Amino acid sequence: MRRDLKPFAPSAAQRGSSMLEILVTLVIVAIALLGTAGLQLNAMRVNKGGQFRTQAIFMASDMAERMEANKAEAVLGTYAVAATSAVGAAATNCAAAACNSAGLAAWDISQWGTNITAALPQPTWSITTAGAANPITYTIVINWTDRSNVKTVASGGIVDTYTATRTIGN
Repeated sequence: MRRDLKPFAPSAAQRGSSMLEILVTLVIVAIALLGTAGLQLNAMRVNKGGQFRTQAIFMASDMAERMEANKAEAVLGTYAVAATSAVGAAATNCAAAACNSAGLAAWDISQWGTNITAALPQPTWSITTAGAANPITYTIVINWTDRSNVKTVASGGIVDTYTATRTIGN
């Protein structure tokens, strides 16, 4: 056996390098976790915006179906509503008592406005038509304020819009 070879012994210059490697690794992992958290937050914001859009589509379809169910008044243009964010009260509660077709139209609009107000943030809506005709075409417009974009929170958010049309005839 040769005596000039020394067994492996760490030199003084290498002491503490393992600690430095661990600290660098911890910094990299921490940055990666913060990036992942940021992506998750952004995904939640986008998901909320999608939820609002889905609710608007559902609400427009709901009103179109209400018009189809009450064609007599729909053809007369009774379902037309100017742009508003206020829910009007119907004269008759058609869920509790029988009503005529005009009362049902007022009840439908009142209930629909209540549902929109409950489902969307700062909503406005309108139902317009070019005039009474048979068949008649309604344009349903629903607007809401989406505050999910961080850059626009200070300015009140972005106004999103969903527009649907429905032609109804006897």
